[in-house]
Amino acid sequence: MNDTSAPPLPDGYELSTDPGRLDVDRVHRWLSTDAYWAIGRAREKQERAIAASVNFGVYEVVSGDQVAYARVVTDQATFAWLCDVYVDPSVRGKGVGTALVAAVRAHLEPFGMRRVMLATRDAHGVYEKVGFKALAQPDIWMALEFG
Repeated sequence: MNDTSAPPLPDGYELSTDPGRLDVDRVHRWLSTDAYWAIGRAREKQERAIAASVNFGVYEVVSGDQVAYARVVTDQATFAWLCDVYVDPSVRGKGVGTALVAAVRAHLEPFGMRRVMLATRDAHGVYEKVGFKALAQPDIWMALEFG
């Protein structure tokens, strides 16, 4: 069984859900140039996504620089989609990503929703540490894709 308690952020880092604190330039650069799912995403589209989501930023305490980002699209009642999870390469391997995802889980848990979804090609281990698992019945899920 996975330990689903939220691990603390490593020393020297803090988490905030304040959208005013986000470094939108940095988030857009990370996602549009280095995240396989968002390569080429327009800045205006990223700004709309931020405005319509619950946003999580991880920041260095001393400098205030943002080092990680995640956002959640949710009705805060029945469903949530965790997406755009990104950790700056300079802090990968320090536990920032796992702590960020655990903080998202802890934030969403009180809403009592039935499920939180995500998609990943390469970070299954990070998400499994906080309780995510492969779909039990993937054949019942469908997607509408616009290209």
